[in-house]
Amino acid sequence: MAVSLFSPRRLLFVALALVLASPALAQTPQVVAPSTKASPSTKAHSAVKLSLVRPAAALLDINSASVEQLDALPGIGAARAAAIINGRPYKGKDELVQKNILPQSVYDKIKDKIIAKQK
Repeated sequence: MAVSLFSPRRLLFVALALVLASPALAQTPQVVAPSTKASPSTKAHSAVKLSLVRPAAALLDINSASVEQLDALPGIGAARAAAIINGRPYKGKDELVQKNILPQSVYDKIKDKIIAKQK
């Protein structure tokens, strides 16, 4: 008797394996502070653990952000916030520099905090 790829017996086996594995998957990862005398590979491993645990910061959409939200970014004041709003819409966040709305140095400070969502 040939066993097909999606036989009831095989599906039951996969479901059982997932149920048995779920408690191990549900455990939250432990954050381990890197020691001062750790090897480079240990430091890299700890950095990976830390990056898995930290929630990603919400990115600010430059196509819909208010003046107050933009003004809260480093290097952006009321005048630059108004210029960003007047230059909308943006296809990409790098257009802030291409359209001469922000200097490269200010863009470098905020590029990891912003996004240009398309509607």
